[in-house]
Amino acid sequence: MASLLDVGRHGPPFWPFIAARVAETIAETSNRGAVVVAMHSNAGLFAPHIATTSPKPVDALIFVDASIPPDEGEADVVPPEFLAELRAKAQDGLVPRWTDWWTEEDVAPLFPDPATRRRVIDEQPRLPLTYYEQRIPIEPGWTSTPCGYLLFGPPYDEFAEQARVRGWPVVEASGQHLHMVVDPEGVGRALLELAESLHA
Repeated sequence: MASLLDVGRHGPPFWPFIAARVAETIAETSNRGAVVVAMHSNAGLFAPHIATTSPKPVDALIFVDASIPPDEGEADVVPPEFLAELRAKAQDGLVPRWTDWWTEEDVAPLFPDPATRRRVIDEQPRLPLTYYEQRIPIEPGWTSTPCGYLLFGPPYDEFAEQARVRGWPVVEASGQHLHMVVDPEGVGRALLELAESLHA
């Protein structure tokens, strides 16, 4: 898995570093078989650059409870109305950790136990506000790569519906946005199911 914990030190813009880091990981591991890239949450917006930067052809892209970029043009990392909220939260140019954006009522159900919650929270970087202000250029043609969608639940059901309209296979693993830390085996099976259907 490509580690992007230090992404905040490599921009703006940040998307070239993200694509390059994933490309490095693919180069190190792609001798193991098909190249299938799974992206969670807003990492989905970087799919076009990941596909075109990869040192080997990407066999499939899987969006895991993730945003889907447009076919071409530009993509906002966050919607403009939410960007205003992040600007209000920022201090010294840094936005609080993602889990600090929400109430305890929102955050607690994301984790199976306190120990897992602490490990995830401790690993989170505080990203620069400029990370969320960047606009990602999207070159046409990226959807020629086979794509699939793994849905955990709202509000990403809107993106799952976009995937269905595009004709992509959609698999549902009902849960919260961080369901992979709650049921890693179930999510792993769902990812394999999607990967096999896309690379049949």
